[in-house]
Amino acid sequence: MPAELISRAALERIIQRAAELQAAERDIGDGLTKDELLALGQDVGIPPRYLQQALLEEQTRSVVEEGRGTLPWLAGPTRLSAARVAPGDRAAILKALGAWMEDEELLQVKRRHADRTSWEPKVGAFASIQRALGTKGKSYALARAAEVAGQVTQLEPGFCHVQLVANVQNLRRARLIGAGALAAAAGAAAALGAVAPIALISPILFAGGAGLGIAAILVARRHRAQNERIQVGLEQVLDRLERGEIRPEHALPGPRVNPLVRIAEELRKAFDTPGARPRT
Repeated sequence: MPAELISRAALERIIQRAAELQAAERDIGDGLTKDELLALGQDVGIPPRYLQQALLEEQTRSVVEEGRGTLPWLAGPTRLSAARVAPGDRAAILKALGAWMEDEELLQVKRRHADRTSWEPKVGAFASIQRALGTKGKSYALARAAEVAGQVTQLEPGFCHVQLVANVQNLRRARLIGAGALAAAAGAAAALGAVAPIALISPILFAGGAGLGIAAILVARRHRAQNERIQVGLEQVLDRLERGEIRPEHALPGPRVNPLVRIAEELRKAFDTPGARPRT
């Protein structure tokens, strides 16, 4: 019988617990120096480069405070962020990240600052067709945000801190407008029910107003699903940077393809049925 597989979640808990047990055997006092931490990692078989990257991530970790109160709970945050320490030099990462955002995430440069770059969704028929068809199996979640900003900071030779921030005020505003319209309709129905001359109609109007009020809350609370897709999109970009899948080669200039030819190619990919026999 094949050996039973250990799930990823269980594996992470096991490794974390084993590290705690290993650390408990040492007298670490109030903590460890960097050299002592690297020595401990060597004892437990963790390659120094992984431990070095994890140490840099911890040193640059930022805690994003969520807004408190009724409005943030109802409509969600205005910005989403993700950060990671990625291997490479700042210039190479900036070049590769910019090319990836434009070619693979359907974004275009909005502003270039000394310390960061911001992108916004591409406009035009071709970009709209790509987003609508979801070519390459992508949802283009980042293109739903009003703006995505990227900042790359060199920490030490071979490592950079990369932070991505997505401005989702456009989605938040759309949800609030929809919820506000439903809430206004609910208030009108409740007011009409209070002055309705026919007693039988009043309960119906009150019930309708209550239903519209609940619908308004549900529309505003849709931020969880919408923001989760964008948050995953940010993390996926950082995952690719960390694994070296996004390289400066993405930014190399290539032959320009006629937009009509590209549209035809995307349509062919979208409507091409799997398993179909090739045309002769």
